[in-house]
Amino acid sequence: MQKKILIVDDEHKLVEMIAVYLVKEGYEVVTALSGADAMRFFIVEKPDLILLDWMMPDLSGIDILKEIRKTSLVPVIMLTAKADEVDKLIGLELGADDYITKPFSLRELSARIKIPLRRALCLR
Repeated sequence: MQKKILIVDDEHKLVEMIAVYLVKEGYEVVTALSGADAMRFFIVEKPDLILLDWMMPDLSGIDILKEIRKTSLVPVIMLTAKADEVDKLIGLELGADDYITKPFSLRELSARIKIPLRRALCLR
């Protein structure tokens, strides 16, 4: 069964680049360019994993993460330019499963996506 990944980032070119790569890797991809869209797609699409930017114009990635964690344990990987240790700790303590700073390689991203998805299969 094809896994569905929700990509949430306001950088359209980055979202498109990640989406094209992940589709080639065999994933179904849903994209959101705003926090409001991210919350709507999270509810409607029920993704298997979320790639989430911290700095969004309408609703921060941290606020989105807090809302998601109220009802779901879906794996969330933060993708952000915020590279300070304190920021990483905040993201992880609030429930992110991983934290990747920009810029990053698509191959590393793909490898990191596979970890929580593999773990979820083992728990079934």
